[in-house]
Amino acid sequence: MDCIFCKIANGEIPSATLYEDDMFRVILDVNPASKGHALILPKEHAKDLYELSDETASRALTLARDMAAKMTDALDCEGLNLVQNNGEIAGQTVFHFHMHLIPRYRGDTVKVGWKPYRLTDEMKTELLSALK
Repeated sequence: MDCIFCKIANGEIPSATLYEDDMFRVILDVNPASKGHALILPKEHAKDLYELSDETASRALTLARDMAAKMTDALDCEGLNLVQNNGEIAGQTVFHFHMHLIPRYRGDTVKVGWKPYRLTDEMKTELLSALK
């Protein structure tokens, strides 16, 4: 396998590591959206959220919470986006599950969002039927 994030997570490629344990490495993003932008990388390869084990998924969210708190205190940011993309259409560019921790500062130019639309009764009925 030739996965760049596997190599970084497992220490084969140097990185600016903020945290490491037996399952994860948290690094500074080399192309940050904001000051302190970091990536949570599992050491075990999973292409995306759909391939993630239950244990890794659970520990990833706990780690994200803990890192977000630490970053908020250390960087004095006013908020933080937790971003995780699955599939090319959703913006995934490296096909190894990872989570972005993006500190937010008043006046920054980071854009994470969408244009909302109105959920009609027809769409709601269709979605409830399909997803329950």
